[in-house]
Amino acid sequence: MRVPTVLYQGLGLLLACQSALAASTAWTFTDATLTVQGKGSGVGSGLKEKLQPSKPLSSPVSLGAGDSLKIILTAQEGKSAKRPHQASLLLQNPATNLDVSYPFSVKESGKGKIELSHKDLPTQFLRSSSPLSASVVIASFGSSEAYKSEAFPLIIQLDANTPAATTEKPLRYGKQPEIHHIFRSDPKSPNIVLVAFFTIAAVATLPVLLGLWLQVGGNVAHLSKALSDAPVSHGLFFGSVVAIEGIFFLYYTVWNLFQTLPVLAVVGVVAYISGSRALTEVQERRLAGLR
Repeated sequence: MRVPTVLYQGLGLLLACQSALAASTAWTFTDATLTVQGKGSGVGSGLKEKLQPSKPLSSPVSLGAGDSLKIILTAQEGKSAKRPHQASLLLQNPATNLDVSYPFSVKESGKGKIELSHKDLPTQFLRSSSPLSASVVIASFGSSEAYKSEAFPLIIQLDANTPAATTEKPLRYGKQPEIHHIFRSDPKSPNIVLVAFFTIAAVATLPVLLGLWLQVGGNVAHLSKALSDAPVSHGLFFGSVVAIEGIFFLYYTVWNLFQTLPVLAVVGVVAYISGSRALTEVQERRLAGLR
């Protein structure tokens, strides 16, 4: 059965109308109100205006230092209220081409709200002498056309008793003045007189130490046997102890820390190894009953 040509033409016309309707869908808003209310003012006071899409207000809106500007609207895609991907109030300074965008707080139902005061505005806008252009911008994903149109001109009124806001000078990278480093001087050794005094005081205690050693049972008669059994160990240990004292003396007189530490590390290893061997020889004599 052949389908009449008229039916084909009707279907094509219907599809074309649907495509045209889909392409003509655009974002807009409805039920929009603008209010400017001063701090501490009662309910219903201040300025209140209704905003219409693509019909900016004829008279400018003034925003004083203590005022709060509030806009409430309902975003629509075509004829149905929807939550767009973005909805914002765009403030522009026509004289300097500076602009800043403030997003609306929008619910799933499409109802959006925004509230601004002087503290939310950049310094450049607070110092502007010409009216700012306030536009509503609504857009989202999909094929619907975005909405952007001026809603009202905005005049910023400053408080005469408050000093004008100033901007800090931006940081610029460039050649800087030459820096002259002043390093701390090297640490100095103690006075040679003090070093000599404490050295003599330390040496003077050696006879006292030797006398106490003899009183507690020190046996000098075993010196020859100890040196004959382990001459290298006893000789190196005694020499390393004397060398350590000499290193400390040099550190307090002429050497610095970097000169002292390497030599002290080597002598310390020699003292440890030779001392352990010397103590082993002493222990062997004690186990043999010799004291």
